[in-house]
Amino acid sequence: MRCAFFFLIAVILLLIGVVSAQNVEYVASTLWSGANDVKVVGNYAYCAFVNGLVIIDVSIPSSPTFVSQFYIQGNGLGIFVSGNYAYLADGSSGLQVINVADPANPVYAGSCNTPGWALDVLISNNYAYLADSDSGLQVINVAEPTNPVLTGSCDTPGEARDVSMRGHYIVVADGDSGLVVIDIADPANPAVAGRDTLGPAEGIFIRGRYAYVTVCYPGVPYPPSPGYSSLKIIDIIDPVDPALVGQYGVEWHDFQDVFVSGNYAYVADGHYGLQIIDISDSANPALAGSYSSLNDAVSVFVSASFSFVADGGMGLMVINVADPANPILEGEYDTPDVVHDVFVTGNYAYVANYSSGLQIVDIANPGNPTLAGQNLAPGSAYSIFIAGNYAYVADFYFGLQIINVVDPINPALSGSLETPSYAADVFVTGNYAYVADEYSGLQIIDITNPTAPVLSGTCPIPPRAVDVFVAGNYAYVADDYSGLQIIDVANPTNPIIAGSFGTAGLAWGVFISDNYAYVADFPGGLLIIDVANPANPVLAGRYNTPEGPIGLNGSGQYVFMVGFFGLQIIDVVDPANPVLTGNFETPSPAVNVFVSGNYIYVADNTSILILRCNLTSVEEDDKRPEELSLSQNYPNPFNAQTTIQYSLPEQSMVTIDIFDLLGRKIETLAEGIKPTGDHQAIWDASGQTSGIYFYKIKAGDKVETMKMMLMK
Repeated sequence: MRCAFFFLIAVILLLIGVVSAQNVEYVASTLWSGANDVKVVGNYAYCAFVNGLVIIDVSIPSSPTFVSQFYIQGNGLGIFVSGNYAYLADGSSGLQVINVADPANPVYAGSCNTPGWALDVLISNNYAYLADSDSGLQVINVAEPTNPVLTGSCDTPGEARDVSMRGHYIVVADGDSGLVVIDIADPANPAVAGRDTLGPAEGIFIRGRYAYVTVCYPGVPYPPSPGYSSLKIIDIIDPVDPALVGQYGVEWHDFQDVFVSGNYAYVADGHYGLQIIDISDSANPALAGSYSSLNDAVSVFVSASFSFVADGGMGLMVINVADPANPILEGEYDTPDVVHDVFVTGNYAYVANYSSGLQIVDIANPGNPTLAGQNLAPGSAYSIFIAGNYAYVADFYFGLQIINVVDPINPALSGSLETPSYAADVFVTGNYAYVADEYSGLQIIDITNPTAPVLSGTCPIPPRAVDVFVAGNYAYVADDYSGLQIIDVANPTNPIIAGSFGTAGLAWGVFISDNYAYVADFPGGLLIIDVANPANPVLAGRYNTPEGPIGLNGSGQYVFMVGFFGLQIIDVVDPANPVLTGNFETPSPAVNVFVSGNYIYVADNTSILILRCNLTSVEEDDKRPEELSLSQNYPNPFNAQTTIQYSLPEQSMVTIDIFDLLGRKIETLAEGIKPTGDHQAIWDASGQTSGIYFYKIKAGDKVETMKMMLMK
């Protein structure tokens, strides 16, 4: 449905593959952004977000209200609602089916993986028709929503991006190959009936004999070209030979999705907002009006006199189009901006949320994070560090902002200090804040008085200081293509470079533990550098990642690294031989990570993900459990295999049984006498269908039961 950067990211993630490690499980997420599609049914707008489904009450268009959200690991790109079910085109995870009979409590129903990247979906007569990018059209039988089955497919010459329907034909907006008409009279054997190579087709809407198609030629910087977008009206009365009837085109635009109502076509136009085109004369469509105050309009749905626009990172916009020549904003469901960094202390996660400033999330119950307070920093909150009662925010365009968070519900600005360049990261220790200030190197700021911070010293480090970690008398700076820079800050008024280590790629993140510097070196991977002698750092080990790392953190013997691949957990107990021990694919490229206890907090651009890590550190005590404990299986949801952990306070006769949703026993997973301590059992569910299952443990006279979800 949209062509630009986000689709490229999606392709990268698809090539990496869908991986969710056995020792990392999803717990919850918050601060969602990334609205990609919207359908309105009755009083509700059902939105495909990057993280899954968001349901919004739009009964009062001027005041859209959040109802619920449902996370699905994948990448929510398209949505269709039919009956009690929402069908989500979920990128790498294919088709996801969610029961929305109760909009306040959506429930997973079923799923069907597809070979490509699911971009859009349409439901008709018990079949789901998916635009599956490079894999063309996929036809899935959804007569039983809890068990959707792939029935047929038809490869298309381009990239299937959007679908619409007329009679027994599915018409596909097929990217560079234009329009493709597919006969689905036999859903098991769909076949191409006709084509029209009208240009790079993005969106399509069919009404009557006409297909309304958005075409987008993106601009290029060299040689300079502004790009060109158009709405083309195609007569498909003869599906074998579609014919152009009329078109409206304009330079410097980014036509994406289209919806037709009455005499008008409503076009989602990316950064250019909403375009309303008069189509009363099909041969001569003309611009009737526009609404430009949008961030990234990618999808549009019209109901009554309102246009509902999925506005990318800004959420859902409701535009009153009663007068097409003068559309006005009626209401909005606003979402936070880019989630760039997170710092956890106590019961709160402090989030650097770019133009949304500082967001403070109550995580006393990690499974139900709630927004506690916020402070809109004047620029773009990029990085954050908590020390004492203060949040220190690297505010990119506006330097260092110091916010008093003694009352997390009402954080208040205490002081600030502009820096010469772009404040990309901050680290606080003692009375000083160390700021990685991109093209101005390291800035050391005296924060003895948080209401009046004062510059203490600077150390220029060409070309671009992007991350900083301070340990002892040294500041370690990730310095882009100049690698790792080690700066002696024993005298904060006169910092000097003590040593450096050139990296093969771009050093974007650094973490220090003992005598080692762990560097995220884009695109290569993790570098482990011995800095026992700061003047002569030496490479101790490395771990190559499948795609570029961006940030990292550490805890115990593990390094937690994030990037385009999501999260990777690497055991570095032997620095010369780092070993991957866990990973988790995030919905969007992850940029920063914070570890607190068994929880991992990942900033992945479009949300904060809270994950639980079941790794056992060598530093942890091996204590006798006080009572029977049954843990949530991991991963969950899972595909094929999952691990169930339990702890016994004493030697017991143990039985673990698996049941389906109807209470039928599927399998006895374990049976026998088990000793005191921690145990695990692995369930291979490859022979089972997708759905909800229960596992029950009986140990002596104690019984516990938990729920798990199989997704294939």
